[in-house]
Amino acid sequence: MKTGIFPIILYGLLIVLPLFTAAVVMPSYDKVFTFEAAKALALMIFAILMLQPVLAGRFKWIERPYGLDIMLRFHKYMAMFVTAVIILHPLGISTGYHGTSILYSADVYWPVWFGRSALLVLLLSMLFSLTMVTNRLPFERWRLLHDILNPLLLILIFVHSYFTGIDLQARRMQYLWYVYFAAALGVFCYHRLLRPRLLGRRRYTVTGIVTEAPDVHTVTLVPAPGQKIFPYLPGQFHFLTLHRGPGLPVEEHHFTLSSSPSQKEYLSSTIKTLGDFTATIARTRKGDTATVHGPFGRFSHTLHPDDRDLVFIAGGIGITPLMSMLRFMRDTGDLRPVTLFYANRDESSIVFKKELETIAVSKSANLSLVHILEKPDRDWQGEKGRLNGDMIKKYCGADLQGKTFYVCGPPGLVAAILKILAALDIGQKRIRTEIFSFVN
Repeated sequence: MKTGIFPIILYGLLIVLPLFTAAVVMPSYDKVFTFEAAKALALMIFAILMLQPVLAGRFKWIERPYGLDIMLRFHKYMAMFVTAVIILHPLGISTGYHGTSILYSADVYWPVWFGRSALLVLLLSMLFSLTMVTNRLPFERWRLLHDILNPLLLILIFVHSYFTGIDLQARRMQYLWYVYFAAALGVFCYHRLLRPRLLGRRRYTVTGIVTEAPDVHTVTLVPAPGQKIFPYLPGQFHFLTLHRGPGLPVEEHHFTLSSSPSQKEYLSSTIKTLGDFTATIARTRKGDTATVHGPFGRFSHTLHPDDRDLVFIAGGIGITPLMSMLRFMRDTGDLRPVTLFYANRDESSIVFKKELETIAVSKSANLSLVHILEKPDRDWQGEKGRLNGDMIKKYCGADLQGKTFYVCGPPGLVAAILKILAALDIGQKRIRTEIFSFVN
């Protein structure tokens, strides 16, 4: 994580740079504190908003130390922070020279309307994000609105601040504003327009689609002739856009890589039907093509070589990153002990059942496999119900010191497991989790 200090420092410096520059080139002598605070706040808000496309731009040198899921959550929290704080800006300005009429009067300097419009756009963007999180707005529709509103917001904020900001009378401040604005729009256009076209020139081809369990399918991809798959770590994920037959959606979604990095010829992702797009996965055919962008994520045992005694806990399709790790450990002869607790509704829901059993008896791995079924058949001989602390101690021993827990599954299961591990006095440093969704 030491490598993650530099992006944090750089981000902080870029936020305060406009404020510092203004203090140097346009020292203020106004005595109204709230007015000066509102101006300072506006300078930092501008910088934060112009950096938002960078946070969401999937630049690996930025996200690598933290993981893309953390980066996108930080992006979301900064948007929430700006939305809350930006309301204070006009209130502070109204206490200065302009008076409260600036808050409601129609007879104002024309760039003020750009500021008002920017606040409205920001509130709409937050509202659409909220409705998407609550499943009232489809993801693709939300992203389209997001892609329309965000550049509009940047333009409105730039025009408003450029023509109303007292500090922007200085030439050096104007140059700084040009740089921030151009960088923000440039990053946005690269991320949403140019990069997809560049990736589309190196399309992968679907070579297989296998049903692993009801509503669960593995899609196998190979690169174009003469190309190599990108290097990745077991447990990481990629963004996948499938180009298939007429009537099937062309949408980008992130899926875990369930294949082992030791397999250099192909990639595979195992996908469960959870929404409108994933419901069409079974209609994917050999010969279809795909645009792939990756890898991303830090949920991998290879990033933690000191983890010597591993406990994997998975629920449903949450097995996919752990399966990638297990396959890699088998392929490389990694004999670190692993206890896998795998929770499912019933036996038919177990993904990779036969392969997991094969790995468990393989001399190339050291896997103890524990299946837990919520609604098993009468002849089921394994664990029943839900995973609890007693089960963990039963298979891992009463002394859990020295073990590291990797947890992946639906949000409800992950939350429940974290409570169980806390009750077992397992510290946060020995728990590694994978967050399925970027928006919750």
